[in-house]
Amino acid sequence: MARYRNLPAEEKVGIIKSLLEEKKAQDITVLDVRGLCNFTDFFVICTGESLRQIKTISEHLEENLKRRGIRIFKNTRTGGDDNWVVLDCLDVVIHIFDPEARAFYNLERLWRNPERIESGVGDEG
Repeated sequence: MARYRNLPAEEKVGIIKSLLEEKKAQDITVLDVRGLCNFTDFFVICTGESLRQIKTISEHLEENLKRRGIRIFKNTRTGGDDNWVVLDCLDVVIHIFDPEARAFYNLERLWRNPERIESGVGDEG
């Protein structure tokens, strides 16, 4: 059984971003929703170009976060074709979308005035 570590949310975000970059996730955006949301501190939002890439990204995160002692409390696949995967690490919630679902749900606009920590990481070809 993995030994889970109590890392600061900011450190988790850095690890998550690195893992997303490894699998070529697109348009990685981190929203600081502390003070705006009562169930998490950060949203990490990214896009996978295909359902296969979304699955690969999700599996890569699950495997490597566990290896680093970061627990995923819930893994939810939504949409009819798994076009939106949510990984809940409590203080960091990861959203992996296909391009159409990301445009439709537009989480970045859902929250009023969140601080964007970083955006566009991983856009390079």
